[in-house]
Amino acid sequence: MTNTKTSGGNPLPLNQILSGDCVEAMNALPENSVDLIFADPPYNLQLKGDLHRPDNSKVDAVDDDWDQFASFAVYDEFSRAWLKAARRVLKPNGAIWVIGSYHNIFRVGTALQDAGFWILNDVIWRKSNPMPNFRGVRLTNAHETMIWASKSEKSKNTFNYEALKALNDGVQMRSDWVIPICNGHERIKDKDGNKAHPTQKPEALLHRLIVGSTNVGDVILDPFFGSGTTGAVAKKLGRNFIGIEREASYREVALKRIKSIRTLDKSSLEVSISKRAEPRVPFGQLVERGMLIPGEKLHSLNGRHSAKIRADGTLIAHDTKGSIHQVGAALEGAPSCNGWTYWCFRKEGKNIPIDLLRQQIRAEMQV
Repeated sequence: MTNTKTSGGNPLPLNQILSGDCVEAMNALPENSVDLIFADPPYNLQLKGDLHRPDNSKVDAVDDDWDQFASFAVYDEFSRAWLKAARRVLKPNGAIWVIGSYHNIFRVGTALQDAGFWILNDVIWRKSNPMPNFRGVRLTNAHETMIWASKSEKSKNTFNYEALKALNDGVQMRSDWVIPICNGHERIKDKDGNKAHPTQKPEALLHRLIVGSTNVGDVILDPFFGSGTTGAVAKKLGRNFIGIEREASYREVALKRIKSIRTLDKSSLEVSISKRAEPRVPFGQLVERGMLIPGEKLHSLNGRHSAKIRADGTLIAHDTKGSIHQVGAALEGAPSCNGWTYWCFRKEGKNIPIDLLRQQIRAEMQV
């Protein structure tokens, strides 16, 4: 996995796991070279003492050196440094996702805005199977927060709205995502049967955000690569990744994991696209091409109204003249109307939506 891609004359280490400090590694990458960043930085949990379950077994909590910071000031300095490096490598229309808990996400959010990023959404990952609060002194911590931000307010970041809607059974995707934490076969174990990484994220979480905010072939950077969930899902979905991880044991686990992943075939990688992204087809083009004839009548889907097609692609109904949208709105007494879904033409005694003709033209454009 040593693919490279040139960006501004410099090679981009695609589908590789880089070792070392994330700031130094990002500063060595070409400027404006990645499409998306997913960052799962240390949470600075500030744990004091061991935590035990009611049966007195010890909880495998996050107490590693990489999550230890001397003070909030030190953590803030760390956040500002990696976010500055991350923003430099992000393309002008790129975006970033940062995940955290109540321990750190508010501090990271401030640093994110101070660095010049433009927040698009915060997403609550609600864990359907959270770890209980064993001491019974606080609410069960059943969620984490993700911040989705573009590089700047003017960035035109990727948002596959229709694809996320399709993932959500045809309903607009909300900002609260109910997904279980890693367990069972998904949880990667080391040779001793222990968790290979204490904060391994579920692949379902990365699948959703990668489908929703990248396109096939995009480059995704993860500066805190850990057990390689970002790389595994990116490879499966036909995206490129760059991972940065300073811990050799995590790099070893991630590399082995990613090698076992197969990229989906091309047809499986296609997702639903937004209608706004489809080629624009003026109604007049249907008239020019003889698909509809001047003088022919269109009928409203509800059967209440009709209008005659004119040679310039406008409609006339009684004293009302204008586009398919304007005439439909006027006849219904509505502020607006989507003429493509409002009007039908008759063929062999059947009402056929004019939008089918538009789709026919769009299909020709893609050949």
